[in-house]
Amino acid sequence: MPIKSEPLVRTTKGLVRGAVDGAIYVFKGIPYAAPPVGDLRWRPPAPVEKWGGERNAQERGPSSFQNAELCKLVGGGDPTPPPLDEDCLYLNVWTPNLDEEAEALPVMVWIHGGGYVIGAGDLPPYVGTPLAARQAVVVNINYRLGHLGFFAHPALDREYDLGRGSVVNNFALLDQIEALKWVQRNIARFGGDPENVTIFGQSAGGRSVLSLFASPLAGNLFHKGVAQSVYGLADVSREDALERGVAVATHFGLPGAEATPADLRNIDKNAFWSIPPWVGKSLIPNPAAFGPPTPISGDAVLPVPLFDVFESGNQLQLPLIIGSNSDDSSVLNDFGFGPDKVIELLHMLGIYDDVKTLYPGVTADDELGRQVGRDLLFTTMSFLIVERHTAKAPSWRYYFDYVAEQSDYLKGTRHSYEIPYVLDTGGIAPPPDENFSDRDKIFANRVSHYWLEFARSASNKSTFISGEVQWNKHLLSTLPGNTETMRFGGFSKILPINPDLEPDYIGLASNFMGLRMTAFRQHLPLRIPEGQVHSYS
Repeated sequence: MPIKSEPLVRTTKGLVRGAVDGAIYVFKGIPYAAPPVGDLRWRPPAPVEKWGGERNAQERGPSSFQNAELCKLVGGGDPTPPPLDEDCLYLNVWTPNLDEEAEALPVMVWIHGGGYVIGAGDLPPYVGTPLAARQAVVVNINYRLGHLGFFAHPALDREYDLGRGSVVNNFALLDQIEALKWVQRNIARFGGDPENVTIFGQSAGGRSVLSLFASPLAGNLFHKGVAQSVYGLADVSREDALERGVAVATHFGLPGAEATPADLRNIDKNAFWSIPPWVGKSLIPNPAAFGPPTPISGDAVLPVPLFDVFESGNQLQLPLIIGSNSDDSSVLNDFGFGPDKVIELLHMLGIYDDVKTLYPGVTADDELGRQVGRDLLFTTMSFLIVERHTAKAPSWRYYFDYVAEQSDYLKGTRHSYEIPYVLDTGGIAPPPDENFSDRDKIFANRVSHYWLEFARSASNKSTFISGEVQWNKHLLSTLPGNTETMRFGGFSKILPINPDLEPDYIGLASNFMGLRMTAFRQHLPLRIPEGQVHSYS
């Protein structure tokens, strides 16, 4: 069937007119909920009104308020244009086929990262064209960020006491859930299979994937998930979130806990993201700053902390891929938790000497802090979750250790640098300061095959993901030698397993980092003392 230059699709709310990218149909800026502005600020997403005629879906919608310069620097690209706005609940769709008679394709919904304070769905590394060209329907979404996405205040609690239902604080997670509801209602019209939806995301996006697995409100909306480079920080408690909300009100000159909902909703929509992390020029943490990049536990969306849900086995019993990068700790400085802070934490916990024995040959504290930060917050997180989840559903663990051929970076795969390989977008948007060679593009094609194959065929009956190397599912580590982790790349050679691996190696490793995982798992979730970590600023 000849490709249409301006494809037209009827959604449940009206017609949308898209564009084409090569042989792929692209629809951008589709609203999946009403603008969360005015009286809808800090409320669950409301239905969008139907529109008459056709809606132009050739340009992306606004992204949530954030530090745009920081997003350009470390968050994947420029979140503008259009200008940043509180009106930000839009999604984008890439599809290779709009023929209603064709076989429905697997749907892959990307949830962007950025510490819940920066990012947007339609940034260059997240473009859906390459995966769509390999026969998937790709969706990516915007959601509310920072205080607009996660907020608690006594005045807002009282609104729910007046008959609005259970208290909600995780508005960003509800946005993601609403976007998945849109997918269920509409994706068949874009060639996708609503019965085969994979959610996947990186960093805060991966944390969102796990939070949706843990939420009682997300059932029946998706069928499998991929969580990339998820960090092992504890959720924010509602008690802490309420204290922070009162501090936010005070910061803006309102009467703290006595501020009214109207007072709060009248705060300048562009003011929240710029609250400084410190008080004046001191190193005293600002109680009004956004804080740790984790959701709030105790509301209707996450009634129970994430770790407790997985510990008790009450998460959604669906297939899961989870893993991390060989230099995920590269992001920790952005959160004010660099190697020096990691070393301080080891001393505070009284485990410095014991931990040092797990890293033979590492003598400098700076390098020790970097590697421990990676393993404590990222590598162990994927191990702990896969251990808990594999008893409920098929689970696969990976470790990404590939660096672009022409890169001179010597510490491994930095945080987020696996994304162009997973989404096969390296030819469009290679990692910053790197160029994608032919070898890199081939490796990206090999890696993304596994994500696509998982989306196509993984189910609760699966025992492996097929590919050039059969990726066997994870088995409980109480059976020695049976914990198999897929290594994508063998760049850093920091492990005593196959030290002569080629950089573009793909293969399984048994009992991967077993001693370190045993040592660190008891410390998750990690609760870092106040002032030791803050969100992007």
